Amino acid sequence: MTEAEPLPPLRERVPAPLEVRLPDPIDGVTWRPATIDDAPAVTGLLEAMSRRDHPEWSETLAEVVDELSHSWVDLPHDSVLGHDAGGALVAWGLVVEMPEPESLLRIILPGGVHPERRGRGLGRRLLAWQRARAEQRLSRSDSILPAWVLSYAPDRAPEHGRLLERSGFEPARWFTSLVAVLEGADLERTLPEGVRVEPMSAELSERVRLAKNASFADHWGSQPATVEGWTSMLALPSARPELSRVALVGDEVVGFVLAEITEDDWERQGFTGCYIGLVGTVRAWRGRGLASALLAEVMRAARDAGLERVVLDVDAENPTGALGVYTRLGFTATSRDVSYRIAR
Repeated sequence: MTEAEPLPPLRERVPAPLEVRLPDPIDGVTWRPATIDDAPAVTGLLEAMSRRDHPEWSETLAEVVDELSHSWVDLPHDSVLGHDAGGALVAWGLVVEMPEPESLLRIILPGGVHPERRGRGLGRRLLAWQRARAEQRLSRSDSILPAWVLSYAPDRAPEHGRLLERSGFEPARWFTSLVAVLEGADLERTLPEGVRVEPMSAELSERVRLAKNASFADHWGSQPATVEGWTSMLALPSARPELSRVALVGDEVVGFVLAEITEDDWERQGFTGCYIGLVGTVRAWRGRGLASALLAEVMRAARDAGLERVVLDVDAENPTGALGVYTRLGFTATSRDVSYRIAR
């Protein structure tokens, strides 16, 4: 088969598991599917996990509710919770088939085990269930797209990566967390001629979504943001449209920088700051300094708001040269995550 030839349907490429049952009880832990009412307990578990895996931040309750509420998440079949004999939640997992793929079908496997319960086989059983359920979904699909089953592991918690590799995943991509100190930073940049900048707004939202989809089309593993996913992301309490910026030429969106703030993370981080969730420039406007100028404007707005630092994450092999843009604005690396993959 040549690369130009279409792939057979996934149902012909992926053998169907004979049966996908909840994990067997182990170490006093029993399993059941999640419901939306479990969101507070999941948030608490994620906070405990974060102290080991990524001490600077943790998911908020609003983010967990959002993740569990999406229309493409089938909680009765695609979620699992592990409770100990006392009823405490000690493990959780999801199998999330991302909606409306154009060139790549992705199934993402969020989840994990409480740090005090690791090393006892819970993670192996949880991941085995997640992988089996993901393969069951693929084996029922008529899609002719390539498919990836994805999971992520922080460098600072190498036990995650070891478990994934033992389970058949391979490290595929590295993502670097960066931070910039705002005080004293040189943030003077010139916008390209003909470009004006506005704060993010509801009126601009759909145009920014379409620009995001266009600008990320050549990014590793990226697929278009759906209306539902985009709308729910912007509705999160962490979204900060007043700090975000959109670049326009006429009525066309040609670039954007979207900022978020989670004040609960400030004490853990040791500084006040915002997180840059998305930076994008449409292809026709790359190489003109637009991303640098737009990000500098967001950083100035953050500094004017009294914030001390700005944080973002970048694909280490980003095709647009984003890492260079960020380092020239004063960003330095702090940590790294690895994306693990099974390709089908």
